[in-house]
Amino acid sequence: MNTVVRDITIPNDWDRSGLPGWCYHSAALLELEKQHIFREHWQIACHVSDVAEPGNYITLDIVGERALVLRGQSGEIKAFHNICRHRGSRLVADEKGTCRNALVCPFHGWVYNLDGTLRGAARPRSFPPMDKNEFALKAIECEVWQGFVFVRFAPGPQPSVAELMRPFEAELSCYRPADMVPAGGIYTQETPVNWKSVRDVDNEGYHVAMAHPALQDLYGSTYFDEPFVNGVSRSFATYNPHAGRRWSVGHYMKIAPENARLPQQLRKAWIYYGLFPNSVLAVTPEAVQFYQEFPLSVGRTLLRGGVYRYRDETREQAAARYLAARIDRDTQAEDVQLTIWSNEAMTSAAFAGFYLSDLEYGVRTHHDHLRKVLPVMTLKEAPAENDMPAVNAAMM
Repeated sequence: MNTVVRDITIPNDWDRSGLPGWCYHSAALLELEKQHIFREHWQIACHVSDVAEPGNYITLDIVGERALVLRGQSGEIKAFHNICRHRGSRLVADEKGTCRNALVCPFHGWVYNLDGTLRGAARPRSFPPMDKNEFALKAIECEVWQGFVFVRFAPGPQPSVAELMRPFEAELSCYRPADMVPAGGIYTQETPVNWKSVRDVDNEGYHVAMAHPALQDLYGSTYFDEPFVNGVSRSFATYNPHAGRRWSVGHYMKIAPENARLPQQLRKAWIYYGLFPNSVLAVTPEAVQFYQEFPLSVGRTLLRGGVYRYRDETREQAAARYLAARIDRDTQAEDVQLTIWSNEAMTSAAFAGFYLSDLEYGVRTHHDHLRKVLPVMTLKEAPAENDMPAVNAAMM
């Protein structure tokens, strides 16, 4: 299904070490990551169906930025900084909602049109004349691809999402994700680890056989990872021939109807598409979902995601989606524990770094992408915290 050839071969003599442990516990490095890893790279904000009607909006608070994703009166989706141009107040307080035809700041009552332009200030005679465009909400770069809304807070090295994801466009299009609707709200969860520990676990399937009994039952013997190449990765699996020992897996296999919308090779597939630095689009025959993680501090991470279903979903598909969610729930809980164990070990004097299997080449290639953006991560010993920005700038 892939229309673009990707070199996913594993070198014979590749460096099996991962990032040094200090990279997971440095507050100064985290500040560089917030700017160069998160603000300057594409982030999934929501799905178009989350803002289905004019006036619908969703807010996203990450790495010190506040985004407002809004569908305008003519149906277009735009993103703005959720900041009033008067005093910087949060313009919209709720995580999601609907405004009729204007946004009104709860602080002093400045009013903005849905295209972001200033409609008017409260007590306008107390101000000089104000241009509606000069005092408009500050726009955030926004792109809709396959029904998902991506935002980028600052210019960065990535091309458009469409260009990045072109290797997987034909395959993902088979699921018609743009036509799907929410299966529930966008969820969030906090975990007490560095964000990179979350991504390290998610970027390899070497641990599936030992740590995820449900996934191993469902597809373990068929699962394989493709590394990060030009900012994207892919993991693919199909159902085991004799799956069903676990309760959720067994009932899932019995209930899940064959999705005739999909080509034969995808009707029993679970696929995960990774987008550097922190986002995943995952598909099953019943649904499409996204998940991602954002740093709250050096040792705290926000997990965020949403699941989307077919608009004409049958009862059997709904039941299968519920069972798939049970499998995912157990898997996530298992992964959280693994990340805690791994993350806490890095503060020990006994921690000597990673030694990666060929099955963990995806971890290494993700680390290589991080090192390219922040070359200070190539250093085995941590620079002084105060020197971190200067050292990284010099290495650029």
